[in-house]
Amino acid sequence: MDGDFRTEFVREPAALRNYPALVLNADYRPLCYYPLSLWTWQEAVKAAWSDRVDIVAEYDQWVRSPSIEIRIPSVIVLKDYIKPQKRVAFTRFNLFLRDEFQCQYCGARGDLTFDHVVPRARGGRTSWENVVAACSSCNLHKGSRSLRQSGLTLCKPPCRPEAEQLRNLGRKFPPNHLHESWMDFLYWDAELDA
Repeated sequence: MDGDFRTEFVREPAALRNYPALVLNADYRPLCYYPLSLWTWQEAVKAAWSDRVDIVAEYDQWVRSPSIEIRIPSVIVLKDYIKPQKRVAFTRFNLFLRDEFQCQYCGARGDLTFDHVVPRARGGRTSWENVVAACSSCNLHKGSRSLRQSGLTLCKPPCRPEAEQLRNLGRKFPPNHLHESWMDFLYWDAELDA
């Protein structure tokens, strides 16, 4: 059989991996901004077929079976509302997000670790109020000394973030690829410039 008769799916099945669906809660807000709530096209089609989501926008790409064909969803909305978590887990990722992925001593980005403001050797606790993102050089420079002894100052004091605060910070760090059909749903409630 000639290769021209094969469908694009058969010729390039990996190409369909590049069609993620943006998942919105029942209130039309993304479940999560960072990392952005995305499902594979297979999960989106399965959820639509089982009537758990409504399709809001679609790609120009189709998937076909012997009995049905469907356009690949690009934006889906859950039919049941999922209540956002109020409590923010104390994780390395959430800590870096709270500190906007920059060293809280010098403002550098990249090669981040975390530092105890009051060193553990001096009774400092591992908590939101005592841990900050720090670049390797500032962390090494500070060591187990106090801020005053090290000569370093904090850009902002560490505190426990609210869930909404982290969601808003996540909007500042979009993934490398944003499909144009997602834009209205990602930033519809953002404050407009005057």
